[in-house]
Amino acid sequence: MTSPDTAALVLRVIVGLTLIAHGYNHVFGPGGIKGTAGWFGSMGLRPPLVHAWMSGLVELAAGAGLVVGFLTPFAAGAIIGTMVVAGITAHRTNGFFIFKPGQGYEYVLMISVVCAAIAILGPGRASLDHAIGIELDGWVGAIIALVLGVGGSALLLATAWRPERKPAESTNA
Repeated sequence: MTSPDTAALVLRVIVGLTLIAHGYNHVFGPGGIKGTAGWFGSMGLRPPLVHAWMSGLVELAAGAGLVVGFLTPFAAGAIIGTMVVAGITAHRTNGFFIFKPGQGYEYVLMISVVCAAIAILGPGRASLDHAIGIELDGWVGAIIALVLGVGGSALLLATAWRPERKPAESTNA
């Protein structure tokens, strides 16, 4: 294996396992799927139970896809989409740093950028993609991941995100 093959393996496995843990927590963690749905509903995602299940299942499946290197740019794109939705709905108004109150967008940005890099780099030799002859890396991998991730998240937000609007302040003196 070359250095890029090794780098791809390390990135895929660590990010994939992180997303599997994240998805597992959404479905089976404290509060379970109902707690996740309540949180998603409070951010304006409608219907919240559907979004809780889909988020958890996408994180589990895409994380597993990254770990084994199967349809890598599609797995990376699914994760990018999930992180973009999380960044916009939950983190963007809290600033950059994750340790700030409300948690900033630092984490979701890093996961997204690493997944874009994985899609460009490709899965490497230690992957199912390589074993079965799927070659979707470079610009092709980048386009697949970005169109799926950014396009999918834009479509989801346009159709299912209904955040609570704050009433306008009165200008009467």
